[in-house]
Amino acid sequence: MEVVGVRFRDSGHIYYYAPGKAEYHYDERVIVESQQAKMLAKVAIPKIDIDKSDLPKEVLPILHKAGEQEIQKAQRNEADAQAAMGIGKKKIRSRNLEMKLVGVEYTLDRSRMIFYFTADGRVDFRELVKDLAGEFRTRIELRQIGVRDEAKLLGGLGPCGRPLCCATFLGDFIPVSIKMAKDQGLSLNPTKISGLCGRLMCCLKYENAEYETAKKEMPDYGKEILTPDGKGRVVGLNLLNRIVRVRLVGRETPVEYLYSELQAFKEQAKVGEVHG
Repeated sequence: MEVVGVRFRDSGHIYYYAPGKAEYHYDERVIVESQQAKMLAKVAIPKIDIDKSDLPKEVLPILHKAGEQEIQKAQRNEADAQAAMGIGKKKIRSRNLEMKLVGVEYTLDRSRMIFYFTADGRVDFRELVKDLAGEFRTRIELRQIGVRDEAKLLGGLGPCGRPLCCATFLGDFIPVSIKMAKDQGLSLNPTKISGLCGRLMCCLKYENAEYETAKKEMPDYGKEILTPDGKGRVVGLNLLNRIVRVRLVGRETPVEYLYSELQAFKEQAKVGEVHG
């Protein structure tokens, strides 16, 4: 099935819509329907063919290309949403609710207003919804999001000094684990491997496949191996550079070998055994 991938935010999740007979190009603004409301979106993936089994049961059509007036309306909505943040925070304080407002969004037709917030637990915000509906005269929706979603929404600079991956190019969060940090030989100090959200950094995943491949190929810690300088036991590994650290029999100081060097020596030893 031919579809076009669109995003509602620059680093947001990609949703697929049917293009019909029209042609849509990368970065082009379009109008689509999402949750029964019109929204302005940006083309992230031009027309491609995807198997129906990999798509949602219902793929809605792109309504049309966004006109200049619609783009300007979306910009006004964004400005109004920013102004609404202050009002929303005051309403929350007046109700003494344990929640943090992190974002506000209008649908293009202003039929709905979405307030994004974080909280440690469940929050009874029924009275708050009534307050906000009376203030803005439209349908109000409150969505509780996690700390990673908060970082994605607000943005910022990571420990590397660059803008957050989640706020710039990562459409979806990728699973990361403490095992990845261990395999990469990183410090397990939470402050060293956590992002602004307080969770493990997404970038732990980027080189993980390379580390996993190297770990499968290379000898494990404690294994006894044969080297050009005799037998020894593996005491260290540099997986990315394919270096094996070996403590040789009768020597105190470990010796480092390239894994390829050990492999070549192993093959030579096999050839020698055959000819011998």
